[in-house]
Amino acid sequence: MGFSKEMVIKAVKENGQNEGAVLDALLAYKTFEESPEDEHVLDDPCHAELASNVLDVYPDKEICENEEFKNLSTEKDRTVSLLVEMGYQAEEALAAIDRCSLDTPIAELVEFISAAQFAYHTDAQLGELSYDNKIHQHQKVCVLFLSELTCSSDLRFLNQLYTMFLIGFPKLNGPVYMSKKKRKFYDNEMRKLQKQRKYLEKQPMDHDNEIVHLPNPMVGFGVPNQPSPVLFQRRIPDEAEGRPYFYFENVALAPKGVWHTMSRFLYYIDPEFVDSKFFCAAARKRGYIHNLPIENRSQLLPTPPSTIHEALPHTKQYWPSWDKRMQLNCILTCIGSAKLTDRIKKAVEKSGDEPLPGVKKYVIQQCKKWNLIWVGKNKVAPLEPHEMEMLMGFPPNHTRGGGISRTEQYTVLGNAFQVDTVAYHLSVLKRMFPDGISVLSLFSGIGGAEVALHRLGIPLRNVVSVEISETCRKILQSWWDETNQQGKLIHFHDIRMVTAHELEKCMSTFGGFDLIIGGSPCNNLAGGNRSTRNGLEGSKSCLFFEYYRIIELVRSMMRHR
Repeated sequence: MGFSKEMVIKAVKENGQNEGAVLDALLAYKTFEESPEDEHVLDDPCHAELASNVLDVYPDKEICENEEFKNLSTEKDRTVSLLVEMGYQAEEALAAIDRCSLDTPIAELVEFISAAQFAYHTDAQLGELSYDNKIHQHQKVCVLFLSELTCSSDLRFLNQLYTMFLIGFPKLNGPVYMSKKKRKFYDNEMRKLQKQRKYLEKQPMDHDNEIVHLPNPMVGFGVPNQPSPVLFQRRIPDEAEGRPYFYFENVALAPKGVWHTMSRFLYYIDPEFVDSKFFCAAARKRGYIHNLPIENRSQLLPTPPSTIHEALPHTKQYWPSWDKRMQLNCILTCIGSAKLTDRIKKAVEKSGDEPLPGVKKYVIQQCKKWNLIWVGKNKVAPLEPHEMEMLMGFPPNHTRGGGISRTEQYTVLGNAFQVDTVAYHLSVLKRMFPDGISVLSLFSGIGGAEVALHRLGIPLRNVVSVEISETCRKILQSWWDETNQQGKLIHFHDIRMVTAHELEKCMSTFGGFDLIIGGSPCNNLAGGNRSTRNGLEGSKSCLFFEYYRIIELVRSMMRHR
């Protein structure tokens, strides 16, 4: 029948010894004339999850052109500056960098400094105890920590704490060296602790504690028209309660331990995981950490379409009966190629009224992957930007015009908030701030948070927007002008350049912030990013710690106003 050796091997590998399935696959390959793997399309690093959005919006060129960034002469200066902004002493920051190296993630530098502070105060409290008694107390402290460990980050803290007891505390004149007798004693004690630590690291419980289990269905603390989940007792620590409220978003399917770490930095508040398919006709699995109330939420009206045919009625007449999709997958930052849509058209046409099972399988797979819709007889096409705007909850032409290319439209929409979902969570603010709200919008993008608040009817008195993409800043400013906002919109370009001084200037003008909102880049978190999916240590996703830095700064300054 003219099947190549490679095609036969591929079919057998995929279908085993089932002759019918192998023949069906071969016929499908023949229909497409070449193996599906030969298709080259614009890639998006989100396809493994189909519910993530990744975009490199921090180009080195823009950073390098920033004059303030040039003033930070070295990477060490920048790291020290960041730690000082977080409230640590410059001496502590320098000592931590010297001990841990400049490449150490900010989170571990913070843990190092915390361990040093704890060890220093513990040693001071022991006072004039004898040498042996003091050593014994050091060991008791470490064993106490060991008994309460829950995750590998706590293990790092213990290791750093014990190192402090072992070699001394960070000082400007360098480390404290010990006598041979003292070091020998400490070495023996450390071996005992390391045995206990190795045992603890092998326990499955430790790893499970770093995994935040996603609910199924992904309805968070409740969504409209769905059964209420069985709620645990939601705990908001005293230091995280009240104004300024904060709201953080990122992809739900992040690498192991990421959500645990982000929750730990954001006051140990449990994430709320929600799929936007309960709010619109497209899925979008996201996690949210916030200190907002969860009672008496309300949905935006009118409620958006919840199925493909409700949202895109022109597709219904062309939709084949064997395509059972009711909703689209996550809106991506890129689209399927013309070559792909042409190949699908030819394959379906060759198959007649009823395509072969192998053809159906491949077509459905590609339609799900690229959110292709049926726009004519045997014709599929990617979503248009205005269709994406509607699905994401933005007003018509929100990203159109003003020098914005179609490629840029796809990119910024794929990275945006789903407005209806976010508005549902923010709806509790309407009765709190009837006269208007002051917002610190971090990683603003195309203004999803601002659009949500506006659609809720909450006046935007002041918005400080931090967004590095010039395209996104243009779109937000254009929307602000077109909707005749009466408040004040202030732009900052790079979150790393937002200092305590700049924040104080803003707050002194309008009395502080009511809400801090944003979602840091998910470039190194999304499931489809196989090359640099290295979690919060990634060059883009590490900007989460800037979000944390800003929250700590603002809440600290507002407490002391």
